[in-house]
This record gives sequence, C-alpha cells and structure tokens, in this order.
Amino acid sequence: MKDRIQQIMQKEGLTNAEFAEKIGVSTSSLSHIFSGRNNPSLDVVMRIHKACPYVNLDWLLYGEGQMETRKQAVTGIDLFSQAAENREFTDKPSGDNDFRKENPPQPPFYMPKETVREEIKYIEKPHPKITEIRIFFDNGTYETFKPEK
Repeated sequence: MKDRIQQIMQKEGLTNAEFAEKIGVSTSSLSHIFSGRNNPSLDVVMRIHKACPYVNLDWLLYGEGQMETRKQAVTGIDLFSQAAENREFTDKPSGDNDFRKENPPQPPFYMPKETVREEIKYIEKPHPKITEIRIFFDNGTYETFKPEK
C-alpha cells in the first residue's frame, strides 16, 4: 500500500510534507508508513480518498483495478428533461420497476406515548399516636416523657 500512496504523491506532484498536509496527517506518520514501521490506518486511507476522490479505493487498499475511478462527472445537466427529450427512455417500460419497493412513510422521530390512566386509592389508616418524647441536653443527658394512656 505504501507504494500506491507514493504513486498518488507522484501523480499529485507533492513532497512528503505537502502530501501529509493535504491529507491532514503529520509528516512523521507518513514517514513511518513509508519506512514500513506502521501500516496505514483506515483513517489515513479515508483521508487520502477524501483529498484525492479520483483514487479507486479497491486499488488503494488491495491493489486491484485501476488507480483512478472511471466515473463521469455530471454537472449542470437536468437529467429529468434529458430523459423526456430522449425517446429511448420514455417509450420503453422499465422492468426494474417490478422490483422497486416504495419507501413506507417513516414514523415521526418522536412517537407520542399512550396515555396511562392511574387510579389513586386512598387507604384509611389510624392517625399515629405519640409514644415517647426525648429531650437531649448539651451536657449529654436526656429526659424521656411518655404520655399517659
């Protein structure tokens, strides 16, 4: 993978320091990758892909395929009007629609909860009665008073 990263740098015409700055990693991290001390992390790979979106990820990760993706950029074209103008698209019924699933309406993010009805039941209990009163004094003594029944 380090050789493929160096190929990207050559294509970009950047030095190690310039490439490290472009992808947002330290120069030492990049030099550790090139020396073989460290393997590139997924973060480094994704930073390279973000900085150079033309790079094919399969090529970068596994060495498979071509270095550059062959996607055509579509800019400034109204695809709906283009399809309407082109009879090839409008006259033929598409068989792909047979397998297309309509997206069901998504429930709202906040679902109101069902109203829960609580019933409060009062239980009659006899009033509490005083059984003892204690008074504590600052000298460590106390007195106890008990009501007469």
